[in-house]
Amino acid sequence: MTFAATILTLYPEMFPGPLGASLAGKALERGEWSCATVNPRDFASDKHRTVDDTPAGGGAGMVLKADIMGAAVDHAIATQPSAPILAMTPRGKPITQARIREISHGPGVTLICGRFEGFDERLFEARPQIEQVSLADIVLSGGEVAALTILDACIRLLPGVMGAPDSGVEESFENGLLEYPQYTRPQTWEGRTIPEVLRSGDHAKIAAWRKAMSEDHTRLRRPDLWERHEGVRDQSASGARRKNKDTDQ
Repeated sequence: MTFAATILTLYPEMFPGPLGASLAGKALERGEWSCATVNPRDFASDKHRTVDDTPAGGGAGMVLKADIMGAAVDHAIATQPSAPILAMTPRGKPITQARIREISHGPGVTLICGRFEGFDERLFEARPQIEQVSLADIVLSGGEVAALTILDACIRLLPGVMGAPDSGVEESFENGLLEYPQYTRPQTWEGRTIPEVLRSGDHAKIAAWRKAMSEDHTRLRRPDLWERHEGVRDQSASGARRKNKDTDQ
């Protein structure tokens, strides 16, 4: 099954962009995913193909019109009715690796790229199936770069794209933690040596070291992730205790 990506953008020439190279590009050539763009200007009725207007209430910048964007979204829905629809906006919920994995297991995705001051809020009120997502607490010139990033994250998880089936299993965020440190030859570089445990051949010790490093790095670098991880772990342990207690009765 081909993973079908549809991008609503005022700059269709930006796609597939970097996704036409490397592993994603080879997968595109093999037909493992497809890339189609929809330009909202095609749904404007005036001679200038206007897609934006000044903010109601005044203020700087321009706002993408709800009627034009709504028509473009409806076209995308008709083309891919079962695909999730994500709007790129800094006001959105930060997207997670778990959500990326869910999307990659589906038929495809429709991505709406914002521009200017963003979208008329009535678009989301009228089309509640649209998920508002962001990459991080940053503001970009437009949603195209964010859309490319999300697409890259999805495509690399498609079967056969990365090669080895387990290539993405132990990466950062897959288990709620940051990935452990990686090393390769030469064994010694500028006086720094690969940790002895990784040269021991003892797979159990290596696994334990990697788990400890993953936890340490997450706790120090991303306390927000660590707090969430600990909460999930405590909840799982509490559930297990309740289950055992119920069994003993």
